[in-house]
Amino acid sequence: MIPGMNPKQMKQMERQMKKMGMEMKDLPDVKEVIIRFEDKELVIPDAEVNLMNVMGQETYQVTGTAVEVEIDAEIVIPDEDIEMVANQAGVSKSDAEKALISTNGDLAEAILKLSQ
Repeated sequence: MIPGMNPKQMKQMERQMKKMGMEMKDLPDVKEVIIRFEDKELVIPDAEVNLMNVMGQETYQVTGTAVEVEIDAEIVIPDEDIEMVANQAGVSKSDAEKALISTNGDLAEAILKLSQ
């Protein structure tokens, strides 16, 4: 529902939209909407969602207050990299893995860090 518009005006608008090939409906019971970006998410709890269909093309309208959440990218270190760093730096695989995680997987930087 559009704020400030009475139900009678809303019905008239819906009839006009239907004549133009537009159909709009509320999506009930939406718990939350999440919009994902590369480095963050927008989370909209208790969002109001409307679906508008114009000649087969669906458009979603989301209303609510968004909360920005940062995403911590989990780095995956291949076993071969861990083994190579451990051998080059002369340390345990556990220490090599920790160094690789702290350097975001940079092999050379991890070896230098462990060699100092």
